[in-house]
Amino acid sequence: MQQPQAVIFDIGNVLIEWNPERYYDARLGRERSAALFSAVDLHGMNERVDAGAAFRQTVYETAASHPEWEEEIRWWYDHWIDLASPRIDHSISLLRRLRTKGVPVFALTNFGHDSFAYAQTQYDFLAEFDRFYVSGRMGVTKPSPQIYAMVEADCGHPPGALLFADDRADNIAIAMARGWQTHHFTGPQGWADRLVQAGLLTEKEAQA
Repeated sequence: MQQPQAVIFDIGNVLIEWNPERYYDARLGRERSAALFSAVDLHGMNERVDAGAAFRQTVYETAASHPEWEEEIRWWYDHWIDLASPRIDHSISLLRRLRTKGVPVFALTNFGHDSFAYAQTQYDFLAEFDRFYVSGRMGVTKPSPQIYAMVEADCGHPPGALLFADDRADNIAIAMARGWQTHHFTGPQGWADRLVQAGLLTEKEAQA
């Protein structure tokens, strides 16, 4: 297998923890939080934003259609950065060490257009990619094969030269089927080990 020419990072649960239920559990208690997620398809709402729908409008319209949960649904927008946290520092270090060594580093993420722009104001490392592939800007989300084809057409590297880390197995499966090198992210240490195995970082460079 050839040494990768570029590394592609997912963002949610790779560089930033994404666990909205944890935020709602903390504010509402687990039982009431579970009732909210059962009554309202909040993840479906977020997927519409990831596909290009306006962030605030989508959340507030969903809230208005569920008056019994209106305030809590609005938190998805009003307190969004608290849902998308904390940062995963070891992964961020890996991103930066790759760039220091001159390895092209791209983002491929299911993320809303507006929410990504806001996240960049809160997390400095989100401005540090060489190329940005953001689903809300592209109008298509992972794991649609179309978004991978769009990356291939734009990035300047053949599929076999791309190394892609994502926390979702379905996203990884499509990339692998297209010939990408992949890593199913379950924690930053495993990703560090994979980058060492690929010859992109030394063991010292890959340390937390």
